Amino acid sequence: MPHETAETLRNLIRTRVRGHKFIAVSNREPYMHVWRNGELAWIRPASGLVVALDPVMRASRGLWVAHGGGGSADVAASDERGFVNVPPDEPSYRLKRVWLSEEQEENYYYGFANSALWPLCHVAYRTPIFREEHWRAYQEVNEKFAEAIAEEIGDDQAFVFIQDYHFALLPRMLRQRCPQAVIAHFWHIPWPNPEVFRICPWKQDILRGMLGNDILGFHIRYHGDNFIATVDRELEARIDRERAAIIYRRHMTKIRAFPISIDFEAVARQASSPAIDELIACLRKRYNLGEDIILGVGADRIDYTKGLPERIEAVNRFLERYPEYCGRFVFFQAGVPSRTHIPEYLRLNEEVDEAVRRVNQKYGTADWCPIIFRREHLPLSELLAWYRMARFAIVSSLHDGMNLVAKEFVAARADNGGVLLLSRFTGVARQFRTEAVLINPYATDDLASAIHRAIVMEPEEVRRRMTRMREQVREHNAYKWAADIVRKLSKFV
Repeated sequence: MPHETAETLRNLIRTRVRGHKFIAVSNREPYMHVWRNGELAWIRPASGLVVALDPVMRASRGLWVAHGGGGSADVAASDERGFVNVPPDEPSYRLKRVWLSEEQEENYYYGFANSALWPLCHVAYRTPIFREEHWRAYQEVNEKFAEAIAEEIGDDQAFVFIQDYHFALLPRMLRQRCPQAVIAHFWHIPWPNPEVFRICPWKQDILRGMLGNDILGFHIRYHGDNFIATVDRELEARIDRERAAIIYRRHMTKIRAFPISIDFEAVARQASSPAIDELIACLRKRYNLGEDIILGVGADRIDYTKGLPERIEAVNRFLERYPEYCGRFVFFQAGVPSRTHIPEYLRLNEEVDEAVRRVNQKYGTADWCPIIFRREHLPLSELLAWYRMARFAIVSSLHDGMNLVAKEFVAARADNGGVLLLSRFTGVARQFRTEAVLINPYATDDLASAIHRAIVMEPEEVRRRMTRMREQVREHNAYKWAADIVRKLSKFV
């Protein structure tokens, strides 16, 4: 069966979506403009959503509506209505930036979205914070986006593809303004069971907002089933379990699983390029990483759902139990600072710093440091270089909707080398359940044993596991994810 590509997706959109505007909506913008030495420059944020959706928008040549202002030069790069053509180096679609005040961003984004909904939906044992001012700002920003999108749709036909937990209220608001639009919403994080969700004071408002969608997508069926069970408990709605649909106030919302992915071919091609070979040589020299060094890697936002303290403790336990690897083993961790306005995240940063310091102080020597920790946003090119050098990668999320780092690591390994140590509590674990080495990130002794297993695994077994994972990601790539959603959307025309 041929794999979906940018061209097949483009053709699908032309035939199935013709006559309709194609609009994507997210909080995070796909490109940020910044001032660098007085010159206008741009960066692509570290985001699984951007990794997955940018290829889709390139293929559709549509419009992406997002919160602007993440970059210091965003305003300067945009026209008076907030529009800018992207990607900056190869324009193929338009970005419309919606400007928020500092207070709106503080209360809507750092407040309700990330201090209430984020911990509520992730089983990472953090207490959600529910504040009235956060909720009011969340409503206000969802209204603002609804107005901005409706302005672009007018009386035209449109497909609107809303992203994530920042916009739970937006579907119903938009349907009230543009009843002719076909609306899909992809929820990128887990959905909790009804018993967990019932603690939210505004649970019914959120559910009503989401039931404004025609299609509501989750990474895996389990999360969709949780959503259906939550609606069944909280609202007077008709549940059609055979069709996985909910009828609320005479409107049907179909609940579907769409496992998100990456542009496999693009990542694989870049990872195998001469430029990455040169970068590998530079990194080996900079960090004194000889060919005999056994290297492990991790790459995450610094978020309490990612299991970073547990991962560092597992490295500590590994070196305690297998001291023969001292001087021969290095673990590289890239950590992207995230949501540092929130006290919980500041404490996490301090905790990770202290954990790394303790391990390096305990085992390090004058010419060897067991853990290299880079607290910064690394370009994809450098991450691919680290992936290619690594004997293994650790994805130890305590709870994750999917996790695209795992798929990027797999795509980077054209040599069919490398072992993936993967948390059982990620969506991607369902796709890699027999090929990855599945781990329980809470059990640090078991994770330490898994590190040793990855190091001593026979080369033939390593190749067999990685070959199968690469086949999985190649077939189920970002274009298939988008094509499946477009096919579902087109049935509403």
